[in-house]
Amino acid sequence: MSLLALDARWRRLQDKFGGVFDIGFDMPDAWPHAEPDDETPEVVAGPDRLAPELCRLGDSRFLHVILPLPIRGAEETLFLAPWAEVAAATFYGYLDHIADGAPFVAAEGKLANDLPLFPGSLSAPVSLQPGGDGARPLLLASDGPLAEAQDAGISFDQLLDLYTATGHDIRPQLSAD
Repeated sequence: MSLLALDARWRRLQDKFGGVFDIGFDMPDAWPHAEPDDETPEVVAGPDRLAPELCRLGDSRFLHVILPLPIRGAEETLFLAPWAEVAAATFYGYLDHIADGAPFVAAEGKLANDLPLFPGSLSAPVSLQPGGDGARPLLLASDGPLAEAQDAGISFDQLLDLYTATGHDIRPQLSAD
């Protein structure tokens, strides 16, 4: 049993939402064109292109990645899905990985989304690791508050703050009925 099992709000999160749910980012913060939606998951604007896994914006290249954040006192992990700006060689290497299963090698990049609760996260240096069989690359922060959160975990209240900051204020649903 996790320590959070003693928190009634945690139990309600499990009951009402099936547990921790992931937070995704539809595009890098720099994307200036139309936003993707269910009917148009790929957006093309001149030479710029945004697809669910890849983005080309001028001379910049971006990959959709996974950022794991353990939750202190629980056996669950919050997964964020931000974007990382990468070198062209990394971008095209990942495209080869998707297309024909070529190995994806670890690479360096910069975070391309300003993550709530982590000041200065936009453009922070990160490393990308292979994500496993068909999975997006894993993002590992190099230093600062985000790296500390990956190492030590986030609190349940920080999890709720992240949900609120990304448009999912579930605190009212976790209060006593």
